[in-house]
Amino acid sequence: MKTQTRPANVWRILTVLLVFVLAACGGGNGGDAGTGGTGGTGGATSPAAATSEAAGATGGATASTGASAAAATTGGADTPQGNAEINISLNADPPKLDPAVSTAFVDRQVLNSLMDKLVDLDAEGNIVPMLATEWQVSDDNLTYTFMLREGVKFHDGTDFNADAVKFNLERGMTETSPRRNELSAVQSIEVVDPKTVKLTLKEAFAPFLSILTDRAGMMASPTAVQELGDDFMTKPVGTGPFKFQDRVKDTSITLVRNEDYWQEGLPKASRIVYRIFTDAPTALVNLRSGQLDFTDTLPAKEVPGLQQDANFKVVNEPGLGYQGFYLNMTKPPFDKKEVRKAVDMLINRDALVKVVFGETATPAHSPFPETSLAFGESNKYEQPNVEAAKQLLSQAGVSNPSFTFKTGTSPTTAQIAQLVQNFLQPAGFNMQIEKVEFGTLLDQLEQGNFEAGAVGWSGRPDPDQNIYDVFATGAPRNDSRYSNPQVDELLNQARRESDEAKRKALYDEVMQIAHEEVPYVFLYQPNNVFGMRANVTGFTYVPDGIIRTAQLNKQQ
Repeated sequence: MKTQTRPANVWRILTVLLVFVLAACGGGNGGDAGTGGTGGTGGATSPAAATSEAAGATGGATASTGASAAAATTGGADTPQGNAEINISLNADPPKLDPAVSTAFVDRQVLNSLMDKLVDLDAEGNIVPMLATEWQVSDDNLTYTFMLREGVKFHDGTDFNADAVKFNLERGMTETSPRRNELSAVQSIEVVDPKTVKLTLKEAFAPFLSILTDRAGMMASPTAVQELGDDFMTKPVGTGPFKFQDRVKDTSITLVRNEDYWQEGLPKASRIVYRIFTDAPTALVNLRSGQLDFTDTLPAKEVPGLQQDANFKVVNEPGLGYQGFYLNMTKPPFDKKEVRKAVDMLINRDALVKVVFGETATPAHSPFPETSLAFGESNKYEQPNVEAAKQLLSQAGVSNPSFTFKTGTSPTTAQIAQLVQNFLQPAGFNMQIEKVEFGTLLDQLEQGNFEAGAVGWSGRPDPDQNIYDVFATGAPRNDSRYSNPQVDELLNQARRESDEAKRKALYDEVMQIAHEEVPYVFLYQPNNVFGMRANVTGFTYVPDGIIRTAQLNKQQ
């Protein structure tokens, strides 16, 4: 039996702790932000202004400021609790604030303030205790026994215990939950006692602990879920540092301090207000004016200038996710492999990133970031080849194929769509662009109501979580309706395999097939790009792109 009470490293390339204590000039006290927006998501993401659920450019975690980089070496961990209100922009309105049904990255940003998880990630990519204080793994890697933190209450006053863990995990295993594939390896859940829960797996599952650091491991109040039913996603109840107060659709979500939080002295701020800005430039205007304290994205062209401004701090770091678009394989013209391959070979990834993102993204041809154990040859791509694309269309018996490309509503998503349109036109493609509100876009892709749809993924530490649900038959994010038994078997082998080199070889095989059949067109890997005012303290950068709010505070 292996007992784990210390962090388990899940990244091969470590990132550097970034804790901000920003003592330069003061910022505003918050207030109502203007409207606008950038686009993006979580779980799923739209190709927004350099954030979404990922990003890319420099290495290691760095903060830049016009005042001094040394100002980013200490955090606000020792500052007392105060009455600060932290105003944070989100690039889309979170569709579903319920971990069992959420598929958007912006959901995760808010849910991480409301709900603790069994385990979490630290800034080095280690899996660390949260609601589980320690865990034991059997020698055959089939049994996980979690010891739970005592004295923890949900926001509704009910107890967090082993029964609550069982309830939440079983809820995520239902056929209607997007968590079902993440938890499909679980055979049984046993409540040993109120503070101990034992999970038995059907077979060894390498990504299991990593999966519990995200929505599958989030704990919602069973009482609230049962009482509220479908309304729970509009009135979420967890154990986290902040409690849900109210929301104004497409405008704001307000959280207030959990006075009974189990971590003594936390949270530091009294309120977190998430303000919806689907336009990154508008969010930046509000950051500069002091109406916002923190933005979840920045316009790429504004990053260099803001890095030189002593009034602000900027994070511009490689993320874990990717952006691209699905091709619906059940509808013409993408029911023909040759047409899908033609689209893929016409994309000028280098030009797209240079024009739209500059130093805030990296061209990509796979779901794996450079820090992933699966990163390698599969990420390479050829330069556009119009004549070869025309030959493929001729082989398919298709001339001048026409289709609609659905995308988000932000200026950035529109710019990307226009570039894709321009890339395809020389080969005879007639591509129409339709802008769709992000939550609606997710629903339409899930229902198959599209021909091409631009939705990405924020990324996770383990490669399984970046690829399985996109390519596995019947998986929750397999919006292309792709099905290949060989790919299914390779993906499942990779889940069972613990040797990193062997896992990488399996993912290489999957990507060879995926590049041949092209159910999804990979475009780029965006950086996590954040901006904050210099009086914000207590921010720790973690490469999953989540803005953890428990330590956030403001120097008045």
